[in-house]
Amino acid sequence: MSAVVKRVLDVVLAGAALLVLAPLLAAVWVAVRLTSPGPAVFRQERLGRDEKPFTMYKFRSMTAGAADGAHRAYVRAMLTGEQPRAGGESGLYKLERDPRVTRVGGWLRRTSLDELPQLVNVLRGDMSLVGPRPVLAWEAELFTAQQRARFAARPGLTGLWQVSGRARLTMPQALALDVEYVRRQSLWLDLTILARTLPALRRGTA
Repeated sequence: MSAVVKRVLDVVLAGAALLVLAPLLAAVWVAVRLTSPGPAVFRQERLGRDEKPFTMYKFRSMTAGAADGAHRAYVRAMLTGEQPRAGGESGLYKLERDPRVTRVGGWLRRTSLDELPQLVNVLRGDMSLVGPRPVLAWEAELFTAQQRARFAARPGLTGLWQVSGRARLTMPQALALDVEYVRRQSLWLDLTILARTLPALRRGTA
């Protein structure tokens, strides 16, 4: 797929989504600010295409300043195969029954509304609407050489693994789907993933 076509699709759809969803974004911003101390938008450094760092935006779903030791241990165990996928309503990379998550944050995670500020990252060119999951630098250190092929594309707001039953996948399986996406990139594949994302969100599997 032409990089120009993909970029035009990203800008048009992300820009339109931000305009249409502006009232919802404002309501979520207010809800986060009113229900727990701290900023409404969480900023975190992730790795993008060619492993270049960028600042990713999300609505804050955790208590401000929460430690991440337990989450790091969980992800490390999942990536190395020391712990099987547990399932449940949290995302694949999210700790089950995480005590750091606020009441509103739990709802944002279940509905994936916490991800909507990443539309700004799409407009900025840090991310694409469709692509591999944007990962943390310490996660990338655990990847194999084959898994690092995922960095040949911009990370996405949604992707192949998110619409492939992520609650049932192991992390190595999800990474394999990221690599498969990079290998199979096409306009049709992007449109197919976008079309499958909304039904998956309604089922709570994306």
